[in-house]
Amino acid sequence: MSLVLDAPTELWPSRSSDEVAAVIRAVYKQVLGNPHVMESERLTTAESQLASGDLTVREFVRAVARSDFYRRRYFESCAPYRFVELNFKHLLGRAPADQAELSEHICRCIDQGYEAEIDSYLDSAEYQQKFGENIVPYYQGAKTQMGQKNVGYNRTLSLYQGYAGVDSAFTASRLVADIATNSATKVSVPSTGGRLAAYKDATEKTFKILVKGAKFDCPRRVSTTEYIVPGDRMSPQIQRIHRAGGTIVSITEIV
Repeated sequence: MSLVLDAPTELWPSRSSDEVAAVIRAVYKQVLGNPHVMESERLTTAESQLASGDLTVREFVRAVARSDFYRRRYFESCAPYRFVELNFKHLLGRAPADQAELSEHICRCIDQGYEAEIDSYLDSAEYQQKFGENIVPYYQGAKTQMGQKNVGYNRTLSLYQGYAGVDSAFTASRLVADIATNSATKVSVPSTGGRLAAYKDATEKTFKILVKGAKFDCPRRVSTTEYIVPGDRMSPQIQRIHRAGGTIVSITEIV
């Protein structure tokens, strides 16, 4: 089985130039979703600060996750559910645990913005406990873990696509149906480093968005409103809610 998910890369105080280069490669691969990064796309200033000790690995990860490269590929080009599930994968090394966790992060992104959503992972107690200041985030799902549901094992492997997989190849969520219905996730682990088969596109689903705030047809009236939205209209509807000053309370799939 060509699958190793539990090998951390750490930058020690007595760093060599080769060790710094290895950490930079590992961060780009993990955080950016295994893309081809051209020289013009590299964060040369942040790389220099990491090499000089002015940045920790955690702060270098933050710079990469806040970069235009990441924003274009995953925030601007992907469905909201896909963006959040990839943030979990790239920054915490696991899949989202449940619908409440997904909804929390989608609401934060809408209410507080892109950078606040990224920071919420890097400033979390979970990140500090797992990776601290100088370990590159890595996939935690190849082994069952204390205090974690076993379903997280399959869901993390569902997000993992093998060594040749590139996360930006999929713009729709791979887990939204299973998480929304609290269902088991079936996976087939790639034996040669290839991609896993794609899951049913979330755009075929229908979702209920519960909103607290101004209604579109009556801006001065504040109430709690439900919107029934097909998956392929999720992003425009969320943008409309945000523009109208509404606060998304939850997003659930209608079975």
